[in-house]
Amino acid sequence: MDLKLNGKRALVSGSTAGIGFAIAAGLAREGASVIVNGRTQHRVDEALSKIKLDVRGADVVGIAADLGSKDGVAKATEQLPEVDILINNLGIFEPKAFGEIPDADWMRFFEVNVMSGVRLSRFYFPKMMKQNWGRVVFISSESALNIPQEMIHYGMTKTAQLAVARGLAQLTAGSNVTVNSVLVGPTKSEGVETFVKDLARDQKKTAAEIEANFFKTARPTSLLKRFITTDEVAAMVVFLSSPQGSATNGAAVRVEGGCVQSIV
Repeated sequence: MDLKLNGKRALVSGSTAGIGFAIAAGLAREGASVIVNGRTQHRVDEALSKIKLDVRGADVVGIAADLGSKDGVAKATEQLPEVDILINNLGIFEPKAFGEIPDADWMRFFEVNVMSGVRLSRFYFPKMMKQNWGRVVFISSESALNIPQEMIHYGMTKTAQLAVARGLAQLTAGSNVTVNSVLVGPTKSEGVETFVKDLARDQKKTAAEIEANFFKTARPTSLLKRFITTDEVAAMVVFLSSPQGSATNGAAVRVEGGCVQSIV
């Protein structure tokens, strides 16, 4: 399928590793002009080198800015006044007991996970509406619906993203702009892979045994029964970012391996 992304400019926040990197590479592979983002120039340069090595002729550049802050967004938008596609991927997580989460952590998680997307969308969305074409995708999580007991503050931010995305989508009625969110399930990012290997070493088990036990105890509702790959997530995001995904708008699209049991 030709996703018709040639000539489209895409910004992927937090894209030097993990899901964000896979999305950036996927968009570049389909011919989009991609802006990779990370907090440091070193990380950005590393990601750019990897994409250029993997995707022949990739049109990629980078912006080093902390998009989890107001100043970082101002810096990035000054360098990049317009985009056709905005992927709000930047996010943080941290397991912590509810009673031990201070106010500062609640505010920090909201600032990074929610306000980064709000600020970027507030800047780019009106321009998309003016040109009558654009795509905004919020990378949320199945934790938006299955609020994790071990990190309620994280789940709160993922639910908030769904509300922002749906509200923005309602402003697009009759246009060629779409806004969607993606509910991502347990994914085998670099951090998860390292964690599983370390746990396997400490418990004298194989990585496969640790993974199987995780889905038996922590995510028993999963139908996939394995970690999702970053490329599997990216494939859905790239489609939603394309002209071919025009009929999907205001949706919370699931790429979570069947962890969410509800049918709506």
